[in-house]
Amino acid sequence: MDLTAATCLVTGANGGIGAAIVRELARRPRTRVLAGMRDPAAWDAIAAPPGGAADVRAVKVDLSSREAVQASWDALSDEPIDVLINNAGRVTGGLIEDQRLDDIYAMFQVNLLALVQLTQAVVPGMIARRRGAIVNNASISGYAAFPGASTYAAAKTGVVAFSESLRRELRGTGVHVLHLVTPGVRTEMLDATQQSYARHMDTSGWPSVSPDEWARRTVRAIESDAALLRPGNRLELARLASRGPAALLDVLSARMFTRAPRD
Repeated sequence: MDLTAATCLVTGANGGIGAAIVRELARRPRTRVLAGMRDPAAWDAIAAPPGGAADVRAVKVDLSSREAVQASWDALSDEPIDVLINNAGRVTGGLIEDQRLDDIYAMFQVNLLALVQLTQAVVPGMIARRRGAIVNNASISGYAAFPGASTYAAAKTGVVAFSESLRRELRGTGVHVLHLVTPGVRTEMLDATQQSYARHMDTSGWPSVSPDEWARRTVRAIESDAALLRPGNRLELARLASRGPAALLDVLSARMFTRAPRD
């Protein structure tokens, strides 16, 4: 997809991967980049370089409830969204009996339900214009269902299934669907994830990439109309193993995970 003069909405754009994607999109000529976040007033503004975006600004996107998503979309409904990047996310981790139920519900709301609701809102306009891209952050957890990540993996597996089904559903409409098998990206969220899992899993050897590197790969994948962005490094083996015999992931999990706390 040619991003010249496209209007792009990025959720979770206040930092980490989202902010890096906003910076990368801002380099494209005449783009309009809407950086979605709960508190636009607190945004550390990103300026477009010479010859880059025509507009880069923060907009309120609250994904915490069905009503909040609807209110956010109502405020944006006059914007002709060409690219929706569903990047925002929350993490849950640990033994299932130790996870707080409120945290589980909030994670499913942001990672899956809000993603579906916002996608449903933008698709009709894209179909009418016969131009658009839906980009969903599925994470390696959408493929490799390791212990200690039961609820998070369930939500991200849902994102994979939703993305693949929607991609087939939108064939021939001019609207493309890309899902990101996001690896470890060096952000505060990765720090929180490692801290959450560390009691029961050795996270010291997790491979990771910088936010800017992942953002570059993401935007290039959008421009090439890709359906899947692979994680690379050793995590690609985990993704492939998830589609093969479950015994392969069983072996990897047994090496990494223990029910007894590690500390």
